[in-house]
Amino acid sequence: MEKHDFVTIAELSKDRIEYLLEMAQEFENNPNRELLKGKVVATLFFEPSTRTQLSFQTAANRLGARVIGFSDAKTSSTSKGETLKDTILMVSNYADIIVMRHFIEGAAQYASEVSPVPIVNAGDGAHMHPSQCLLDLYSIYKTQGTLENLHIYLVGDLKYGRTVHSLIMAMRHYNPIFHFIAPEELAMPQEYKLYCEKHGVSYVEHTEFNEEEISDADILYMTRVQKERFSDLMEYERVKNVYVLRNSMLANAKPNMKIMHPLPRVNEIAYDVDDNPHAYYIQQAKNGLYAREAIFAYSLGISLEDVRNDKTIINSIY
Repeated sequence: MEKHDFVTIAELSKDRIEYLLEMAQEFENNPNRELLKGKVVATLFFEPSTRTQLSFQTAANRLGARVIGFSDAKTSSTSKGETLKDTILMVSNYADIIVMRHFIEGAAQYASEVSPVPIVNAGDGAHMHPSQCLLDLYSIYKTQGTLENLHIYLVGDLKYGRTVHSLIMAMRHYNPIFHFIAPEELAMPQEYKLYCEKHGVSYVEHTEFNEEEISDADILYMTRVQKERFSDLMEYERVKNVYVLRNSMLANAKPNMKIMHPLPRVNEIAYDVDDNPHAYYIQQAKNGLYAREAIFAYSLGISLEDVRNDKTIINSIY
């Protein structure tokens, strides 16, 4: 199987998405292996990260790879003026695969064009977050038993939220009905609404967020209002707490409904929701390990059949 970049979910067919979900299930069954023994994974994080960075590093370690990289661009030569091209070319001398988060939209695509080793996009500005999308799809499938014909409510920062942009593109194969709940300042960008229309994806826009409004949701996908994306802090202050999910709002939720969130949260999910059986965001983050193990295997040319026949599994109590 050939090696692949993993830059955007939009390029993946329905069959390829389901192939990766099957691979993630295999890794959930047996996450500890030596499948990548002898490989070096570079993690280049030009933007802050907790879950994405740690889960990629954990995935690499649990598969037997070694990890190099940085979590603060100030500690790299970019602070001296080194270009992204030169950084990628230098790091590709040392690593078999590069995981990169960058604040500029399109940076991962550019890196993939100049890199001789596979590039995995760990988020590029407000553009795409394909690895988060894969773990979201895996979480939806695990909790709903299907990806087909679901009512998916996207709430909060839909303008800058790269996770929701990726999810729209991935779900185009599965006949969803999207509900966009956002203040006018953070509404879903026109390009993604046009994408829905082009691909026959239904959507409804709302500004109200209450118990009645969300009662038909299968997936309630909350997002953080991202302070770092605002040039006008007064605008941020106006919208930062506009939608807060409280436990009392879940009384009429469908039994199968799950609450998801890419995390970190600030104020948009009250802590009294955490113990509600509809809450799934902590388990969702854990699913990121299995999804990112699948991404490493796929990007490095390891097939699903290779994973199923793997003799390097390490049994543990994990």
